[in-house]
Amino acid sequence: MELQALLNYPRALPAMSRTVSDLLAEMNKDDPSPKRVSSLIAHDPALTTRVLRLSNSAFFRVSRRIGNADEAVAMLGMTHVRSLVMAAALGSSFKNVPGVDLRQFWRYSLRVADISRSLAALLRQNEGNAFTAGLIHAIGDLIMHIAMPDEVGPLDMGTPPLDLRRADAERAAFGYTYAEVGAGMAEKWQFPTDIVSALAHQIAPFDGDTYDPLGGVLHLASWRARAEEIQLDDNGLVSTFPDLVGLTLGLDLDSVLGKDPTEWSFSQALTAFIE
Repeated sequence: MELQALLNYPRALPAMSRTVSDLLAEMNKDDPSPKRVSSLIAHDPALTTRVLRLSNSAFFRVSRRIGNADEAVAMLGMTHVRSLVMAAALGSSFKNVPGVDLRQFWRYSLRVADISRSLAALLRQNEGNAFTAGLIHAIGDLIMHIAMPDEVGPLDMGTPPLDLRRADAERAAFGYTYAEVGAGMAEKWQFPTDIVSALAHQIAPFDGDTYDPLGGVLHLASWRARAEEIQLDDNGLVSTFPDLVGLTLGLDLDSVLGKDPTEWSFSQALTAFIE
C-alpha cells in the first residue's frame, strides 16, 4: 500500500472523540485556559480515569496523589497534561491490533517516552514535547498492522516490530517506515509541528540537510528501549550504539545509559492503555 493511501485508509487512523478534539483546540491556543481543560477532561469519565492513572504513575513522582482533573492540570502543567490526554486517547483507540502484543508495545513506548524526557532535560530541550513524541513515536507501526496486515505479517516473521533493523526492513519492503506513517497521523491530529517533524525524521535525524534534535533524542531513546526489550548484552550495546547521532547531540553511550528509567516495567501506567 502506498503511503498516502495508508494515511487515507478510513479504519487505520483512530477517530478522535469530540472531547479530545475540543481539548486539542484549547491546548493549541497561545493562552489555554486551565479551567476549561480541566472541565473538558472531567466531562469524560473514561478519559479522566486514564489520565489519573498516568498522573499517579511512577512517571511524574508527584508529592501526593492526584484525585481529579483540576489537580492534574495544577500539579503537572499544561504540557504534560497534553501528553496524558493524547496517551489516554490513543490507549482507548487501539484495542485489538493483528500481530501486535499491545502490552509489549505500550511498555516499550512508555520506556521511550521516559528516556526521551530525561535526554531532553539533559540537552535543555522541551521535556513535554519529548515525552509526547517518545510515547507516540511508533504509533505508525500499529496503523500499518491495522491497514495492511497481509503485507506486514510476513515482515514480522523475519524482522519483528522491535528489532533494531525494523525501519530498514520496512523501507526496503514498502518504501517508507512507521516514522512517516506516525508523522502523518500526528499531523492529522494537529500535534505541534516540532513533534510531527521529530516523528518524521527519527530514523535519520541528521542526514543531508536535516537537523532535528528532537528526532535525534527519539532515535537514541528508541535504540535504548529496543536494546532493553531484546536484552542486548554490554557488547551488543557498544556495537549497536548510534554513534553519529550521539556525537551530533554531544552524547556518548554512558550518558544515554545513565538516563535509563528507574523502573522498566511501568506496570501502573500500562493500565491506562490495556484495560
